[in-house]
Order: sequence, then structure tokens, then C-alpha cells
Amino acid sequence: MPFGNIGIPGLILILIIALIIFGPSKLPELGRAFGRTLSEFKSATRGLINDEDKGQADKPQDKPVSGTGTASAVEVQPTLAADGKK
Repeated sequence: MPFGNIGIPGLILILIIALIIFGPSKLPELGRAFGRTLSEFKSATRGLINDEDKGQADKPQDKPVSGTGTASAVEVQPTLAADGKK
């Protein structure tokens, strides 16, 4: 985590710099916008994880192909000669 070692003094310094740059009237608006963005990101991430879990649950399990030699699982396509004829 890149911001794991900031600590309380670092957070206070960042808040003071943000207060100087944006002013006291814009700071609450920026905080609300950041909070909404973060919550939308979290819900979208949860949605992707849930969709992925559903997709894996709905996917049929692969059955192994028996080695009897009566049928092939792969259809072989004829190759074209150099002049374009089969």
C-alpha cells in the first residue's frame, strides 16, 4: 500500500495544503465527491466479483473425452492448396 506509512502528522499536512489550495468553501464539496467516487468504485468492484462468481457457477463442467476413437472432439478443416483449390 503506497500510503500505509503517512500517519497523523502527514494527514494533517495534506489537509492544510488542500485547505490552502482549494479554500474552505470547496473542501467539503471535494470530500463528498471523493466519497461518492469511492463508494461507486467499491460497488462496481463487488458487482464484477459477483458476476464472475455467477459466470463460473453457470459454466458447465468439462467432461473428459474418452479414448475409444469413434468420435473426435475437434473437427478438422480441409487445408487449401497454394492455388486456392481444395
